[in-house]
Amino acid sequence: MEWSREEVEAIVADYLQMLTLELAGQSFNKSARRRALLPKLDGRSEASIEFKHCNITAALQDLGIPSLSGYKRRANYQALLLDVVVSQIRQQSILDEAALAAVERPAVEPPQTDFSKVKSEAPRRQHRVAEAPHPSTFVGVKRDYLEREARNRSLGSAGEAFVIHFEQWRLAQFGQEQLAKRVERVSVSKGDGLGFDVLSFDASGRERYIEVKTTSFGGDTPFFVSQRELALSKHEQTQFHLYRLFEFRKAPRMFDLVGNLEQHCQLDPVSYCAAFN
Repeated sequence: MEWSREEVEAIVADYLQMLTLELAGQSFNKSARRRALLPKLDGRSEASIEFKHCNITAALQDLGIPSLSGYKRRANYQALLLDVVVSQIRQQSILDEAALAAVERPAVEPPQTDFSKVKSEAPRRQHRVAEAPHPSTFVGVKRDYLEREARNRSLGSAGEAFVIHFEQWRLAQFGQEQLAKRVERVSVSKGDGLGFDVLSFDASGRERYIEVKTTSFGGDTPFFVSQRELALSKHEQTQFHLYRLFEFRKAPRMFDLVGNLEQHCQLDPVSYCAAFN
């Protein structure tokens, strides 16, 4: 049964309140809030509420807004949901302040003693269906928070430093201490523009080109890829690796996308270079 506007408005409002609390570092009980929401809905189950939460996660991510941890995106949401999310976001000044602070605050490399627990499975690519809503080019939101986080230099630097130590640990597990000493942060030593950040090696000694993308949010949070990075992923399909670090400020985890990024992700063009020649 399709959700009514009243139901959608109630669940979106509750989700955004929880999101504001999470971004501000304040605790809350998801189960208690879910039970409190039930009387406002038309006989919905707790499972249907969780499913709708995952739809809201997808809508927020499509708008470039952080989402609640624990609710993985389910992209085929109703158009009404997007309308309500946009409408309520525009009225959430405290959420705006909390999200902005979360994506722009400085970061440092966290202490890590057990790299064996860092690796994770990559999210599965979700193929869109024709009738699935997608944010209009002209939908207005306050800021693209995820893009701002991607420009957070201290977060990116901390992520690259973390990967250097992870790669040194990984190679040491193969008894390749000499190769571990040669792991290089080329984004610093040679500059940006190579299409990758860290030069490492496989156990056989073959070079591994690692691009690092770091977020404080969940593993299914969208990220940004340059044309050079995409081209390198296609050209060096056995040597290119994109390491996606997520939940970085809590307990960093990571998955590895090997080779052509088009095989792993839905890529949407978000900007173009405008020239006159």
